[in-house]
Amino acid sequence: MRDEVTSPRTRGVAEVSTLTICLSSSTRASGVAFFGDGPYNFLPNIEAAGFLRYTPLFINPVSTAGVSSQGEPSDEYFIGVKSIKVNDKAVPLNATLLTIDSRGNGGTKISTVNPYTVLETSIYKAVTEAFISEAAAWNISRVAGVAPFEVCVSSKNVFSTRLGPSVPQIDLVLQSQSVVWSITGSNSMVYVNDNVLCLGFVNGGVNPRTSIVIGGYQLEDLLLQFDLATSRLGFTSTLLGSRTTCANFNFTSTA
Repeated sequence: MRDEVTSPRTRGVAEVSTLTICLSSSTRASGVAFFGDGPYNFLPNIEAAGFLRYTPLFINPVSTAGVSSQGEPSDEYFIGVKSIKVNDKAVPLNATLLTIDSRGNGGTKISTVNPYTVLETSIYKAVTEAFISEAAAWNISRVAGVAPFEVCVSSKNVFSTRLGPSVPQIDLVLQSQSVVWSITGSNSMVYVNDNVLCLGFVNGGVNPRTSIVIGGYQLEDLLLQFDLATSRLGFTSTLLGSRTTCANFNFTSTA
C-alpha cells in the first residue's frame, strides 16, 4: 500500500519546501519522488517541469483524520475543484459540497492511500450518469458492474489510444476555466478483463467527511509538485501524452 502524502510537519522534513511525486502505473517498475526542486528528466529526453500547471494548495483547518485533537488542522493536502465536466459538458452539482465548511467537511483532497477516486453520492451519481450518457453516444455499451465499481462498459467499441482507452474525458475545473485537471482513459478506466472496463471511481456515500478524494489510480503517470513555500500544487496531464511514464525517470541525467 502506498504511504499517504501528508504535510512535512508530520514527517520530520519541515526544511523541505518542495515535494514532487510521480507514481508509476507499471507493476514491474517504480515511479520516483523528489525532495527539493527538479529538473524532472524522463526518457526520452523529456523535462516534465515545462508541463506543470498550478493551482492553490491548502490544508483543511479541521483535521480529517480518524483520531485528532480539537482544533488540529488536517495533515492532508486539498485543492479547490470548482466544477466537473464530462466530455466538455458541465455536470450539475451541489456546489456547496465542493467547498470546506466551518466543521471541515467537504472539499477535495489528494490521497495516495485510496486506490481510486471517491465521490460523495450525489456527485458520484451526477458524474457517472453524465459519463454513461456520453459513452452511449460513442456507441459504448454499459455492462454489469464489477465490485468495487458500479459503472462498467463493454470493450467492444472502446479503442486503445496513447492516452489509454478512448472514452469521454472527465475534467476537474479548478480556480478558472483555463486551469483543468483532465482525466483521460488511462486514469479513468480499469481493465477487468478483455471484454470489460470499469470507471475507476467509487461511491463514497452520503455526507462523507470529504466530498472528493482523488485516489492513487487517478495520480498514476502524472507529475505532482507540492510547493509548500508558495502553497500551490503543480500538476501535469498524463505523461503518456508525451510518450513517457513515471517509470522512465532518467537517473543518469545531470542538472
